[in-house]
Amino acid sequence: MSKATAYCKIVADEGDIVTRFVCAGLGYDMSWLDRHFTVGFICNGRLIGGLIYHNIRPGRDVWWTLYTTDKKWCSRRIMNFIFGLAFDYFGCRRVSMSADADNAACLKLALQLGFRAEGILRNYRDNGKDAVIMGMLKEEYKLKGAKQCQKA
Repeated sequence: MSKATAYCKIVADEGDIVTRFVCAGLGYDMSWLDRHFTVGFICNGRLIGGLIYHNIRPGRDVWWTLYTTDKKWCSRRIMNFIFGLAFDYFGCRRVSMSADADNAACLKLALQLGFRAEGILRNYRDNGKDAVIMGMLKEEYKLKGAKQCQKA
């Protein structure tokens, strides 16, 4: 782990500041969100990313929406924390996410972390792009280290 990732802080979102950052970075408004929980990633005093847990069905599943501006957020410690929230705190059996079909970096990282491609929603996004649905079951989560993060 690099010194930069060792000092990347995880913060709970207050007042939807991180949620707005994530949505703005992805070009979304916030009207699609219902109940949600968001964590932010701060390095050197600067917000560099956030993860929104939404459509949370405790004991069943949760959806993730992630946006970052810097790879420094991705470390073993942070991965264990964000998956721990999903699988242990919320008690979910699975984590789901979607990525634009042409977002190779996001798809590569998701696959390296153990997500599986489960389907394609054609012409799904507001801009007409296809989206790939990715999923991971609790028993499939095996973080082998921060190397997965650094490769993407």
